[in-house]
Amino acid sequence: MQQDIFDKAGEFLALLKDSQCSVVLTGAGVSTGSGIPDFRSTHGLFSKISQRTFEINYFFSEPLKYYQTAIEHIHSLADKTPNPTHEMLAQLEQAGLIQGIVTQNIDRLHQKAGSKRVVEFHGDVVSFHCTSCHKAFDRATVEASTQKDMAPYCPECDSLIRPGITFYGDPINPKVLEAAYDLTERSDLFIVMGSSLTVNPAATLAGMATRQGAKLIILNLESTPYDHLAEAVWHINLDAFSQAVKQAMA
Repeated sequence: MQQDIFDKAGEFLALLKDSQCSVVLTGAGVSTGSGIPDFRSTHGLFSKISQRTFEINYFFSEPLKYYQTAIEHIHSLADKTPNPTHEMLAQLEQAGLIQGIVTQNIDRLHQKAGSKRVVEFHGDVVSFHCTSCHKAFDRATVEASTQKDMAPYCPECDSLIRPGITFYGDPINPKVLEAAYDLTERSDLFIVMGSSLTVNPAATLAGMATRQGAKLIILNLESTPYDHLAEAVWHINLDAFSQAVKQAMA
């Protein structure tokens, strides 16, 4: 098994070196090595909290309950540290072997690891803003209000403060869509890491890449709906694989 990991690491680096524009789409499986649960597995986040927590209608109808849940289960993502996969991807970018990352994750760990070109498809866990005047707020402000059993409201216009994540039912930020589509359309190698490719529209980027001629490589523990389009599908432990890639680059 260990030799197989090193063989795949070598194959992976060879594909990157042959590519003119490599783009990586990352999902929850990339961050599990940092102690962040995925969503839908047996011990995933949805085994602890309701999926409704991430629905925009629930947020606006029960903002205090949302923030009470978020303080316990969501805001702490900002306190986690990058794992070998985040570090490996940052090193690949620094070496000029990948041109960008589109991430479905909200934890900011790619940036913490040193990646520069990161498109956050679903927003981030560290920013908050007023729903009316768009004034920015920090985590401490919303948590202080929530701990007084009050949802946070803007002191300037008295409108609800919302997190910078993209809820189910939210539109994707048009600038984010444009950046993700631009990277995907320019790619000749599109790599999916740690994503089940079941949440749209992010998942459709894999199909978009193949339609314009890119090779698709999928690294995920489970099968995905796009496996049949892929040049290679590796059901592999990402932390072990990433360590092997880092060793091969050294």
